Amino acid sequence: MPNAISGFSKLSKSEKIGWLLDTYFTDKKAALTLVKQYWNTDQKLQKLHDEFIENTITNYYLPLGVAPNFLINDSLFTIPMAIEESSVVAAASKAAKFWYDRGGFKAEVISTEKIGQVHFMYEGDFEKLESFFETVKPKLIASTSHITKNMEQRGGGILDLELRNKSEDLNNYYQLHATFETLDAMGANFINSCLEQFAKTFKTEVEENLEDDIIIIMSILSNYVPNCIVRAEVSCSISDLKSKDISNPEIFAQKFKQAVNIAEVEPFRAVTHNKGIMNGVDAVVLATGNDFRAVEAGVHAYASRNGSYSSLTHCNIDNDIFKFWIEIPLALGTVGGLTSLHPLVKFSLEMLEKPTAKDLMQIVAVAGLAQNFGALKSLTTTGIQEGHMKMHLMNILNQFEASVDEKTNIIEHFKTNVVTHSAVVEAIEKLRK
Repeated sequence: MPNAISGFSKLSKSEKIGWLLDTYFTDKKAALTLVKQYWNTDQKLQKLHDEFIENTITNYYLPLGVAPNFLINDSLFTIPMAIEESSVVAAASKAAKFWYDRGGFKAEVISTEKIGQVHFMYEGDFEKLESFFETVKPKLIASTSHITKNMEQRGGGILDLELRNKSEDLNNYYQLHATFETLDAMGANFINSCLEQFAKTFKTEVEENLEDDIIIIMSILSNYVPNCIVRAEVSCSISDLKSKDISNPEIFAQKFKQAVNIAEVEPFRAVTHNKGIMNGVDAVVLATGNDFRAVEAGVHAYASRNGSYSSLTHCNIDNDIFKFWIEIPLALGTVGGLTSLHPLVKFSLEMLEKPTAKDLMQIVAVAGLAQNFGALKSLTTTGIQEGHMKMHLMNILNQFEASVDEKTNIIEHFKTNVVTHSAVVEAIEKLRK
């Protein structure tokens, strides 16, 4: 076991790499070559990447793909997707083309409210605290004017500030619960700055005016945004569902609806169902420089809001009309953060015609809906493995360092044979003999 190291963050990049090589690697030369292989040859660009996070040693690449033919509210988009999983981009593209011929996707932003909280402890009389809060509330909001001025000029800012009594859940626990409109910014820094100012002013006012003091525990935004919601949907007559792989649209529609219904009531299925949605959502969120971990956390909390984890998508058949939709919480930004720093983020946003935050919410929701449609369409017709394993075939061939000729032969072989890992290994071994 290696010894702990002090002052690691103060070492230069080369010194950090040197320590890692000396401590963990037998073949130091090969490890160093790999680290350097992923450096950008443009030193200015590499320095930019180095400064995104701490203790950077190299870059970790993900493929950036595109899914074309997304018709959203009668406008056509090619959607950027950063993801490593086989078949995700292909499934999104296929679903986009399917619905392009049937009127495309409709999307709307329902609400854009974001939330932050000051968490504090108070052992005094709640009625006194409540009465005092109503008196001091205008002063709390006014104390943030130096932070909110620019946001307010653009039409955003603080929407409301409430005192919430949570002492039944945890003894002496209370909150200042604030709601915000942050427009095209995701708004994390703005919200947290406001919250910390609320906490500072509130504590000062309590100390000067109440007998009992408060203890500020923390001030932080919430990534649960149940009032920052976007809806996306597709619909068509059942007969219009007929296609190359849907010979009986009536049976397909009923099986598809039942598959969604199962995910609505069965958490074990719902988790995988929603994971498929997030394949599309996360890929676009990452490509556009947004925080996919925050989105994931908020989305899964929303999926559990009624007491049991459930599907984010829903399906209905009424008067021969098939309708499939999603409602999902998305707190996204198109200004600030990586959106103005990472060159490929700027590239992706330009590809999307420089969307507002609301536009991006709609695009991301559509990507999630398309991904889910593609997965359920496969599951209820040919099965998920046929398409997925064909896309995964190249990964298996690369694992075995197949040559160009070997790849050509094996891909041709599996055009008429079922792809499994063992079958591919067998084919490679047979070819090499």
